Amino acid sequence: MGSVFLPHLHSGWHVDQAIVTEEERLVVIRFGSDSDRSCMLMDEILYSIAEKVVNFAAIYVCDTTEVPDFNEMYELQDPMTVMFFYKNKHMRCDFGTGNNNKMNFVVDNKQEMIDIIETVFRGARRNKGLVVSPYDYNYKRIQ
Repeated sequence: MGSVFLPHLHSGWHVDQAIVTEEERLVVIRFGSDSDRSCMLMDEILYSIAEKVVNFAAIYVCDTTEVPDFNEMYELQDPMTVMFFYKNKHMRCDFGTGNNNKMNFVVDNKQEMIDIIETVFRGARRNKGLVVSPYDYNYKRIQ
């Protein structure tokens, strides 16, 4: 239900504009199919924290079946992927999973997700391209 309330990016142009035009806040985009269970779970978390992080993060969702433009560029093979951008720059985060480019697992704790977004934002403001997650998700490693 959360994805209904989160802003949807319906084309490659909309995704680009969301990333390029945001000057001060972190852009958080959940890529995946709106009908996928893991996307629905992540959307619920993102929607529930959206107001708490509105001062430093803009949250969007992009259905990869509707907008396949970035599937190859960002290697979006996973059912659900969350990516971070700041001032038109892709932000990477070390979750302990071996993939620092994106979050491809569901974080089911609201405070953990807020902490992750805040950590990425703080690192981005310090011009760090890679930040270390405040939580270790090594156990969520996808083989």
